[in-house]
Parts: sequence; structure tokens; C-alpha cells
Amino acid sequence: MFEITILKDTIPIHPSDFGLPPEQALIAELNKKYANRVLHDVGLCVCTFDITEAGEGKVRYGDGFLWYKVIFRMVVFCPFPSEIILAKVKSVDAEGMRLTLGFFDDVYVPSAYLPTPSAFDISRRQHFWVPPGDEEDPPNPLDVEEDRRMYIEAGDQVRVRVESDEFYDDEPGPPKATEGVTVQAIPRRSPYSIICSMSEQGLGPAAWWPSDDGDEEMDDG
Repeated sequence: MFEITILKDTIPIHPSDFGLPPEQALIAELNKKYANRVLHDVGLCVCTFDITEAGEGKVRYGDGFLWYKVIFRMVVFCPFPSEIILAKVKSVDAEGMRLTLGFFDDVYVPSAYLPTPSAFDISRRQHFWVPPGDEEDPPNPLDVEEDRRMYIEAGDQVRVRVESDEFYDDEPGPPKATEGVTVQAIPRRSPYSIICSMSEQGLGPAAWWPSDDGDEEMDDG
């Protein structure tokens, strides 16, 4: 889920921080610049791991800052395909559900990646799964009795498998002449999102698959 990546940059140190050890001041500035920032095709930066190389600080004419060329290692969040992660359901709609990891909210499970057979209950605004039963169920999950449905609700802890990730570079384009024209606001896309599935056994709400650890401990006793 977390990886170390090597980056390089030129970092300024303000005169007020000249009294600090250079490494401490540089790490503080690196975290200020990179923490919680998405790097395209890399992932979400979390914090600086360490500095592997730093040049001599040089003053540029006119600003008074000390500028350092540094090579450093950054902790990044970038789960790999097929990795199993634990998240919480943040919101649900007919298209699927959005999950949160607490520090990252752009995790999505499209309805096509839900366990089968499943459907979206419009009245409850929730997806549900119909587990195998002793008798044959109707072909349409919405015709199954409600007490046979296992709903996925907002706030549920869920296990999901990472299918893919998507990076989106939402750079602003050149300004356009809008005088006398109504411009429709286009919502900004997240620069980084993760697509997951819960269509396999053992995935989905943790409550669906209670742990057997307690039973094993009792058996051992």
C-alpha cells in the first residue's frame, strides 16, 4: 500500500530557519511542499522518509534564501493491483459506492464489481447481495425477499481488491472570452483515484465473513 520513491528538487530555506540543522529545515520544507500532494503516475505523497544527498546551500540574488539541491526518499500511497485493502463505505448511489481510508477518499467500487447476484434498492438507497440459499432464487435480485438480502451500508468496514488506479492531470486551460455567454461549471476530477472490487469470496463488509480466530483459540484450549 505504501512505497518509497526517490525524488529530487531544489528547496529554499528561509533566513528565519538558518539556525536549524540543514537536514531538519529541509525535511520540514519538503513535507510542506509534498505532503498530501499527488504526483502523476507515482501516487499520493505522505511524508519525507529521508534525504540521501544535499548540495551546498547557495544564495540567489535578491531573495536571501538558501537554495539546496536535494535527492530524497518520499513515502507514497500507491496500492498495487490485486492488493486487498480495508476501507469504510463513505457514500452509495446506483453507480456503485465511494470508500474512504481516512486519509484518502477517492476509492470507488463500481456496481459491476459488486458480488453477484446483487442489485440497488432504490427505496433504501443501498446495494445488496443475495447469498446462495437452499432454494433457487428469482432471476431478478429485486424479487428476492428482503430478509434474504445482505445490504452494504454507509459506514460499513469493507475488504476490497484493488483493480486499477487512475491519474488525471486537471491543468487549467487558457482563459476564454465569456462576455454575454453562460458558462457551465465543470466539476474538477480527482487527480488520483483507485478502482476496487468486492466480487470474490471473503470481500465486502467484514461482518459477512466473521473471523474464526476465536473458535481456533477455543479449540486449542
